[in-house]
Amino acid sequence: MRVETDSLGSLELPDDAYYGIHSLRSFQNFPISGEKIHPYLIKAYLQVKLAAAETNYKCGLLFKEKYDAISEAINELLAEIESCIKGNMNSIYEKVIVDPLQGGAGTSLNMNINEIIANTAIKILGKDFGDYNVIHPLDDVNLSQSTNDTFPTSLKIAAISLLRELQDSFAVLQNSLQKKENEFKNVLKIGRTQFQDAVPITLGQEFGAYAQAIARDRWRLYNTEERLRSVNLGGTAVGNSVAATKEYVLNVNNILKKITKLPLAKGEDLIDTTQNLDVFVEVHGIVKAGATSIIKMCNDLRFMSSGPNGGIGEINLPPMQAGSSIMPGKINPVILENSIQICELVKSNDVLISNLVSNGNLELNAFMPMIAHTLLKSFSLLRNC
Repeated sequence: MRVETDSLGSLELPDDAYYGIHSLRSFQNFPISGEKIHPYLIKAYLQVKLAAAETNYKCGLLFKEKYDAISEAINELLAEIESCIKGNMNSIYEKVIVDPLQGGAGTSLNMNINEIIANTAIKILGKDFGDYNVIHPLDDVNLSQSTNDTFPTSLKIAAISLLRELQDSFAVLQNSLQKKENEFKNVLKIGRTQFQDAVPITLGQEFGAYAQAIARDRWRLYNTEERLRSVNLGGTAVGNSVAATKEYVLNVNNILKKITKLPLAKGEDLIDTTQNLDVFVEVHGIVKAGATSIIKMCNDLRFMSSGPNGGIGEINLPPMQAGSSIMPGKINPVILENSIQICELVKSNDVLISNLVSNGNLELNAFMPMIAHTLLKSFSLLRNC
């Protein structure tokens, strides 16, 4: 075991632990959800740290030996999280140990990322874990930064990546609906208003309307990415760039753009971008709109497939699994039911994010961890739906 010390005292850690005392305190303080930090957020955070390290080095704030070790460490960790995103099991979550739900506006995650980078760099230099005279998590890895600019910047990068995948999912759904529109263009059925018989309509026309709704949602998702491109990296604690040099602030976002290959831009007013998180309310609202379209469509399909003998029975849904433990042969619309549940969760998350954003105070919103966890979960769930 090794011993690390902070302003609160000392703790023992395993000799081979990549995390440090700050991560361990968070792990002990917040055994809340049992869930893991979203892998896209970890990846984005590592990219932010890489941009900061390169900028600090180019500004003469970080010696070459330290920069080389830190950048190599970050790239090693990025390879790990990329492998994890692709579905391969590895040790990244033995290193990133903090719970997604945490107090402190995200400080726990920032500390955890700083510590695993530092200890990976220390290992690269052939020294013992925890020897922070070699590479320090705060003085070196966190140089020119604060949780308050790195966390929201990382969240926006992660959100853009997931938003693009969500657009792709909506494109697949739109294409499938358009194929059904053509397939059923000559299938005449009764149109209904308020569940009562109205006038004839083709099944193809109904699917065409679904496709149009999803196309609008897809367009909204495409347009809303722009809202996430304005970041506050360089603003440090409250947006006025205390503890960061002017040269660093002017250059760090361009280097981040190069690393992420995303069209990011420094916010016009970093104080505003730091304390006001209304962008996440706006973006999640667009995602919620997509969820409402899916719910409406799923309920229509459930209604039209009801029966088959005592209901409407206009369409047949593919049987996916047995529907009852007591009624042999019963088949339920489980895919539609699952999609509705996911979309209802997204709608609920929208209320939560709105409430959390409105609870920010003065120069910072302390509730960024749950905003991040909820936002990325909505994106992931709807993408997989």
